[in-house]
Amino acid sequence: MSTDTTPLRSRRSCHAVPGSNPRFLEKAQGLDSDQVFLDIEDSVAPLAKPDARKNIVEVLNTGDWGAKVRTVRVNDWTTQWTYKDVIEVVEGAGANLDCIMLPKVQTAEQVVALDVLLTQIETTMGYEVGRIGIEAQIENALGLINVDAIATASPRVETIIFGPADFMASINMKSLVVGEQPPGYDVGDAYHYILMRILMAARAHDKQAIDGPYLQIKDLDGFRRVAGRSAALGFDGKWTLHPDQIAAANEVFSPLQSDYDHAENILDAYDFYTSEKGGAKGAVMLGDEMIDEASRKMALVVSAKGRAAGMERTDVWSPPES
Repeated sequence: MSTDTTPLRSRRSCHAVPGSNPRFLEKAQGLDSDQVFLDIEDSVAPLAKPDARKNIVEVLNTGDWGAKVRTVRVNDWTTQWTYKDVIEVVEGAGANLDCIMLPKVQTAEQVVALDVLLTQIETTMGYEVGRIGIEAQIENALGLINVDAIATASPRVETIIFGPADFMASINMKSLVVGEQPPGYDVGDAYHYILMRILMAARAHDKQAIDGPYLQIKDLDGFRRVAGRSAALGFDGKWTLHPDQIAAANEVFSPLQSDYDHAENILDAYDFYTSEKGGAKGAVMLGDEMIDEASRKMALVVSAKGRAAGMERTDVWSPPES
């Protein structure tokens, strides 16, 4: 397996685009999503998959994707298409590809197999070995049980993704509305354990946690509500299926301006007060708030999200004059 690692990237909005639709592939380049994933799996009919691969290679090599994370979702290892998906896309456009998304991951060995194949292709083609990341999609009970092993199966793994539709089917959840509470579950959140289990595995191993799609694409209020649930827990982003969902995702998974400013000010103040010039103090007052090392750690989280989102400070703390 590879030993290289890839820095975490902003993935507030992860926009899905069927590889079989050239018009959508063209349009996606101008959208304001942090990531785009070009799909060969569920959104592409079996007979259309060979052409989808060709479309994706062409658009990765010739398109203008700006700063977007460029990902391709291949078919899962239980199908006959996976190896051709990976070989044709990576050999054809590996230099213009950031990640491969592997759906329906159930075991660590499935991630290892993808890592080995990627390494062989990179070596053969003269690409930097280990540069292409892996995004692992958890879509059934076995995958969730094995999520820690999946997260650590390869240094290439960058994200752990919740796939709600297949997951709901796999556990016989009594609902046909993806992401909404099943009828009869009137107390709490039916998805809380699943989301927290994925989040804990991601955070324990320095990966990003991404929430899956909300299929009611015309219901932006519903999208915001469901996105707000995972954002409140600490998820890094969510899939978008329609351009109208992108702005909502970018907003929900970004800090408020006031919170971002406050976090940066905490970091500046803590850095000053713990220095010799500031008195080497471990706990001090910042306005009416006491800050210490724990405050610094919390501020780092908000600051990192804000910086990844391209936010700029509107309120800058200054040390007191001596």
